Amino acid sequence: MAIIVQKFGGSSVKDADHLRNVAGIITEAYDKGNSIVVVVSAQGDTTDDLIEKAAELNERPSKREMDVLLSAGEQISMALLAMTIEKMGYPVISLTGWQAGVKTTSKHGSAGIKNIDTERILEELDKHKIVIVAGFQGISKYDNITTLGRGGSDTSAVAIAAALKAELCQIYTDVDGVYTADPRIVKNAHKLDEISFDEMLELATLGAQVLQNRSVEIAKKYNVNLEVVSSLTKAKGTKVVEVTKMEKMLIKGVTKDTSIARISVVGVADVPGIAFRIFDLLGRKDINVDIILQSIGREGTKDMTFTVSAADADYAAEALHESELLKDKKILVDKDVAKVSIVGAGMETHAGVASRMFEALYDAGINIQMISTSEIKISVLIAKNDADRAVIAIHDKFEL
Repeated sequence: MAIIVQKFGGSSVKDADHLRNVAGIITEAYDKGNSIVVVVSAQGDTTDDLIEKAAELNERPSKREMDVLLSAGEQISMALLAMTIEKMGYPVISLTGWQAGVKTTSKHGSAGIKNIDTERILEELDKHKIVIVAGFQGISKYDNITTLGRGGSDTSAVAIAAALKAELCQIYTDVDGVYTADPRIVKNAHKLDEISFDEMLELATLGAQVLQNRSVEIAKKYNVNLEVVSSLTKAKGTKVVEVTKMEKMLIKGVTKDTSIARISVVGVADVPGIAFRIFDLLGRKDINVDIILQSIGREGTKDMTFTVSAADADYAAEALHESELLKDKKILVDKDVAKVSIVGAGMETHAGVASRMFEALYDAGINIQMISTSEIKISVLIAKNDADRAVIAIHDKFEL
């Protein structure tokens, strides 16, 4: 029998009607003779609600206790879904992350999966049970519950699929695949039949809310047969593959990320090693830096500007202020910015892609603050209130 891993997001299991719908999808696949492992997210806005409850009692709770709290959301989903399937007369069992053998690092809030002991899952599959696993969570070597960060259930599902050598891993969402842009913003965005791992990884990293980027990394590394499909319709989804057949598509998608901030350190000494010392300090604080811009030195000083996630902005500024190196320097934080990006393997072999993107922004009257490029993506930093207009203008310019 083929093993199929199916992951259902929070919007797909948000209430009783949606749970019954999901149960129907699962049992339909089971009835075809497949062994089914299901990974679920917390229902609807449960995670946000739990975060608010914590804040009412403690504005700075420990990350360990937050992991204990937030992991409860997925456990609610898995139990309710198991009860729904049980009511339909099918053999089913729900497992927490640790019961399913998900072993992680000890970094609370954004743990990485170290390995998965599949013994328990395989035992239950051998009994012909549908196995439902709580996503987003695992257990560290210290027997502490850990969580994998926002979107972590995607990573749980793909990692379990890789460990089980599953024939297929299906990510069910409330959209029917990967689009050239967010269809809620760009009305003429269209769904892709295929997208490469590299392109999907860039889109996920740059703000597309379809797959968590770590899940795509795992899928690529272990060659997981991955597809994004809708839990609400029978429409064909999007396959994520090593190499796509759609070679003529110059750009695969336009995306935005409004959860970032720009930090500027003004007037640092124009001497060798200053950039290393600044970014080494942030690295030791586990703060990821994205776009970096350094001004040309003048009068013995220069300015360093870079972007971080909005959630890390105040923490980063505080760390910089406290350092002996920068304690008397002006540090500016701007959270009213957004990163808009285009992604496509086709741009590697085509000239003029950047100029077309910049022309689209110029025509729309949108100012570019910073630019970052790679072989398959171009990102620009702009004002946050221009983000949606920028996505639409770029999408129209490339006629996606």
